[in-house]
Amino acid sequence: KSTLLNILGGLDRPTAGRVWADSKDLLKLSNQGLDQYRLSTVGFVWQQASRNLIPYLSAVKNVEMPMILAGNVGKRRRAEELLDLVGLSDRKHHNLSEMSGGEQQRVAIAVSLVNHPKLLLADEPTGEVDEANSKMIYQIFKNLNTELNLTTIIVSHDPGLSRHVDRVIAIRDGKIATETLRRTNSSKTTEDGLETAQQAEEEHTFTELTVLDSAGRLQIPKEYREHFQIQRRVQLEMLEDGILIRPVITHMDKSDDAEAIVTELVEAGKGRRLHKFVEQLKVKLPRPGRKA
Repeated sequence: KSTLLNILGGLDRPTAGRVWADSKDLLKLSNQGLDQYRLSTVGFVWQQASRNLIPYLSAVKNVEMPMILAGNVGKRRRAEELLDLVGLSDRKHHNLSEMSGGEQQRVAIAVSLVNHPKLLLADEPTGEVDEANSKMIYQIFKNLNTELNLTTIIVSHDPGLSRHVDRVIAIRDGKIATETLRRTNSSKTTEDGLETAQQAEEEHTFTELTVLDSAGRLQIPKEYREHFQIQRRVQLEMLEDGILIRPVITHMDKSDDAEAIVTELVEAGKGRRLHKFVEQLKVKLPRPGRKA
């Protein structure tokens, strides 16, 4: 997933295929073209806020620094506007050592917006902050998307992310597996016009879609395969309203299992791990007189 962000951000070049961002084919850009793409199109937010920040400078000076290097005018006003955008206008003159981890990450978000990016890439932005700060950071990303029309891609292992974004794409084994869409229903408010936390929780509905690749292949989630004991082969049946996937076990599946055991036995012998593997095999195989 991080590799995907690096490619979208112009930090790495793909070895094949096509990558289009802001109507540009990143695979065909020169080194100079990639440099310009990073400077003018992309903003980065990393898991470690220190990667975007200079530790001995104040928050406002950290935000000013990229503009100073670029020779921009109106640096202080722009820096203060960005800090206000992430809710840190009252902390702008504090040094990083005087700020919490969540506040430092919000300064890093402000720094990532200096170049007016069209695409914001965030790699585990809440990985080192607590739950309260995580919610605040996700809300900032949401506000940036709606107020600045800023496309934001967040890479995260946080399962709660789906409650803060409209679209979640899951990648398994290097391929897109599922896409989850969040729909916000019309919410009810209290007399003072505020929505309660319980209501906000109930007003979200989620739809998970399995994604097919260009050849029509799909990934069946591991928990589904284990629950229905799906192995190498399934039976497809076309119904009036869809397709039924039915698990089957054939002698070929058993042959595949035997072949896998033999292959592992050979490899174990090559690595001088034969004795250890045989002991493990004894546990797996049924004892004489018992049914497999």
